Amino acid sequence: MDPKNQRVKLNDGHFIPALGFGTGAPPEVPKSEAVEVTKFAIEAGFRHIDSAHAYQNEEQVGQAIRSKIADGTVKREDIFYTSKVWSTSLRPELVQPALEKSLKDLQLDYVDLYIIHQPVALMPGEAILPTDENGKLIFDSVDLCHTWEALEKCKDAGLTKSIGVSNFNHKQLERILNKPGLKYKPVCNQVECHPYLNQSKLLGFCKSHDIALEKCKDAGLTKSIGVSNFNHKQLEKILNKPGLKYKPVCNQVIPSLICPHSLLPPHQLTLPSFQQSHQMALPSFPVTSGHQLIQQNRMYFKLMKILLKIASIYFYFFYLFLFPCHFTRNIQESG
Repeated sequence: MDPKNQRVKLNDGHFIPALGFGTGAPPEVPKSEAVEVTKFAIEAGFRHIDSAHAYQNEEQVGQAIRSKIADGTVKREDIFYTSKVWSTSLRPELVQPALEKSLKDLQLDYVDLYIIHQPVALMPGEAILPTDENGKLIFDSVDLCHTWEALEKCKDAGLTKSIGVSNFNHKQLERILNKPGLKYKPVCNQVECHPYLNQSKLLGFCKSHDIALEKCKDAGLTKSIGVSNFNHKQLEKILNKPGLKYKPVCNQVIPSLICPHSLLPPHQLTLPSFQQSHQMALPSFPVTSGHQLIQQNRMYFKLMKILLKIASIYFYFFYLFLFPCHFTRNIQESG
């Protein structure tokens, strides 16, 4: 992987690697796993490392990054590190201390990107998910515009190079963008994005405001299982299976179609309109404890780039064949 040729320019002038390695993992996964898989990811060529306070493994991820810096594999400036302020720290006075806590755990001087993890405030405290005596979440009342101002101060203080958001819809983004005295726009909005949730409307909104749509959960681990091309008898056989634990969430009965803007980063495509419709999409892959899957994710990324380039050439000649007069007229006008 050549990081310099696979980066996207953000609206603040900084560059983000197009392929990221997410370090979130289920609670049952030992924290020590984060050290080994992050080191292996860096060795495999990943330069964008995505973590968060809520993952509760930044100490281990930081250890892996420092280890690969120490052995000469990378320099600090080669790594693009993303962290996130969690819902229990959205009060303005808690944002910078939360970032400073992440930096202390990481033992780094700065993060490259600091984002609001989700637009939902929870009661401050040590618990990641604070609950009452009935087990219900305890929410907090916070104006996210004030939270954003605190992020701007973190950027001015040099604790983070860029600031953004995650899991925001277009209305929540508009509140930030229309905030009086806005100093910095969000550089990105990190959301779940894949062929079954292609986020086309949100992509269009982000593109119109020069905000990168950063995608997560589009490869690797899955929370749902389904079937493909099953008839009703085959479905009945599964549904009537003794001891069935999970029902299929879907039955895919059409050929799989890859939605390029959901899976791939910007590309140098032949058709300008095709390129423009994809330029704001950034993939971010989930953590896995399997080294083979890390390599597969990286190969998957390269394969999709090749396939999209082939597709762009095909569409170019198809368009040329259907509308030769359009190209002849353009050539005459330019002459």
